[in-house]
Amino acid sequence: MIHKPGDYSVLKIEEFPDPIPAENEVLINVHFAGVNYADIVVRWGLYKSAKEFVGWPITPGFEVSGIVERVGSNVTRFKSGDKVFGVTRFGGYTSHLCVAEDLVFHLPQNMSLEQAAGFPAVYLTAYHALFQNIVIPARAKILIHSAGGGVGSALVQLAKWKEFEVTGIVGSSHKVDFVKSLGADFVIDKSSQNLWKEVEKISPAGFDIIADANGAETLKYSYEHLASSGKLLVYGFHTMMPKQGGKIDWIKLIRMYLKTPRFNPLDMTSDNKSVIAFNLSYLFDKKELFIEATRHLISLIESGNIKGPLTTVYDFAKVDEAHKALESGKTTGKIILSLK
Repeated sequence: MIHKPGDYSVLKIEEFPDPIPAENEVLINVHFAGVNYADIVVRWGLYKSAKEFVGWPITPGFEVSGIVERVGSNVTRFKSGDKVFGVTRFGGYTSHLCVAEDLVFHLPQNMSLEQAAGFPAVYLTAYHALFQNIVIPARAKILIHSAGGGVGSALVQLAKWKEFEVTGIVGSSHKVDFVKSLGADFVIDKSSQNLWKEVEKISPAGFDIIADANGAETLKYSYEHLASSGKLLVYGFHTMMPKQGGKIDWIKLIRMYLKTPRFNPLDMTSDNKSVIAFNLSYLFDKKELFIEATRHLISLIESGNIKGPLTTVYDFAKVDEAHKALESGKTTGKIILSLK
């Protein structure tokens, strides 16, 4: 529970009575909860939808996995003892959580509960970006920033499943082999290579799709490196935030905000390029998108076309260390909290 914005010290573990599921809800005994960068932004008090839908105090967390403990009177797809995972608009860092039946799913055959907790948020983001927001031509060339992270690694796998040519960008050399193992055709390590020179070598005419959650640090150059009819997918602004220390660097935040490019519709028309932006937390009133995407993703997992996330597990009592690790930018795949 977080009662006010701040650094790691505002993360408090508190005890409450177990919730009672409403008629269309499933009560999950949570074994694992996924950690996302959005949770950190929630902790800082800067996540817009958290203010709109919850306010203070707030429990972060968009995804959980565990065992069904009880079901509401109208629930038909689940029973006590089922292994499941689910998505929630906040509240996931908890031992017991009620989730609408429509947003709960049976555990895939070849996925652990641990992996399932890190599955929905990043894979739904990647799926929505590539398949529900835009139409991508066959044999498209795709450039993916932060390809070793949660959403990035999901984007690489889904893009390769569709047989696109994928170039992944990583910020540390230890992530290169991981991204290659996901099927990326090219991997650029910007810690040791000149990022944009390498980008131009790989695709001199530009990319059909560039997925960029960095913010001001790269958005301008990403747009410039789109091919004709290219689309820039924006789903975050990570470089605006500090990478360590747990506190907001307000000077940096303001500076990066002022450096964020403003895309003019007239210019985009002349350039024949587009910018597509979204935030998954605003899609909970469009459950049909979540359901369609998750069912398809489960089928891809069970058929072996894609695999579950690489996970690093932290004990729930060390949630502050999990946040610190994610802020460092050195993690690969997903960070998971264990509640058992």
